Formats: sequence, structure tokens, C-alpha cells
Amino acid sequence: MLRVGLTGGIGSGKSSVSARLAARGAVVIDSDLLAREVVARGTDGLAEVVEAFGDVLTPEGELDRPAVGRIVFGDEQARRKLEAIIHPRVRARAAEIEAAAPADAVVVHDIPLLVETGQGDKFDLVLVVDVPQQVQVERLVRDRGMTEQEAEARIASQATREQRLAVADLVIDNSGGLDELDARVGRLWPGLAERAG
Repeated sequence: MLRVGLTGGIGSGKSSVSARLAARGAVVIDSDLLAREVVARGTDGLAEVVEAFGDVLTPEGELDRPAVGRIVFGDEQARRKLEAIIHPRVRARAAEIEAAAPADAVVVHDIPLLVETGQGDKFDLVLVVDVPQQVQVERLVRDRGMTEQEAEARIASQATREQRLAVADLVIDNSGGLDELDARVGRLWPGLAERAG
């Protein structure tokens, strides 16, 4: 088994890379999806978030993510409290999924905050999806409806490009189009599969 930590800044196209790796046979463990799963309606994770932050539920009883975001964004102590609830649950669920993967699998852990949470040394290799900051801003404005200022604030709240590149074993440039990205992942895949086998 080859354990790959996949990361990249917001708007870098990490999801596009993980989708292309999955299409080639990788087992992708998406931390963002797991973070939603562990605080889904009826979970003990959701109960603990409500206990910590009060009524942060939608009328349907789901976690009101924007409300929680407003509480923790810019408040280091609140963010750490939320992470202490979510991160251990995400890691436990990721370990379950990995344990069920075939012995010769390429297991890709898609972790947006891999660098920020100090997990770089937990994988056989770290793959960083890299783009210039201006490309991140353009994509966040175009694809997520953020203002330039909102995009820049989100980027600034994450590890710097240099910090991510410092932990990278492999870097995939995603500043071009999807065809270019597909070709790059195609060139990368055989080496990953060979190391897993």
C-alpha cells in the first residue's frame, strides 16, 4: 500500500486531482467529506459542537456551517475547539477506510489543512497541488462567488505556498486547464501504482 497525503491551497484544484486519481484506481479518503459526515444530524460529533457553540443548527437539525464559520473564522480559540471535536473523528474514520483498502492500493488522503495540522510526516509521500496565488483568487471569485478580499483572507488563513512546497515530495502544477491536469496526473499515476504494488 502507498499512503499519499494530497494537499493544496483553497482554489488550487485539489478536488480535480483527487477525482483523476480515483478514476485511475486510487482509494481517495476526502477529509472534507468526512468532516461533514462526523457532524451529520444525529451524530455525537454534532451534539458536541452544539454543546460547545450553542444553537448552530438549521431548522432541519443539520449543522449550520456558515453560522459556525462566522464563530470560528478569525477566532483562534474557537477554531481550535471546533478542530478538537472534528479532527479526531475524521482521523478515526479515515483509518477505518484505509484499513478496508486492498493491500496494494494507492490510498490518497485528501487533506486541505495537511500542512497546518502537521501531518506531512504521516504519509509515504506528500503530493501538493500548486498554483500561483493570483490563480487561486481568480478561481475563488469566479467559481465560489467570493470577493477578491474574501478570497485573499481565506488564502491568508491557510499555510503559505512556500510552506506547502517545503513538505512536498511531488508537486503537480494546476495553473493550466483540465486537459493539462489530466495529462499530468496520467504521467504521475504509473509511478504511484508501481510503488503501491
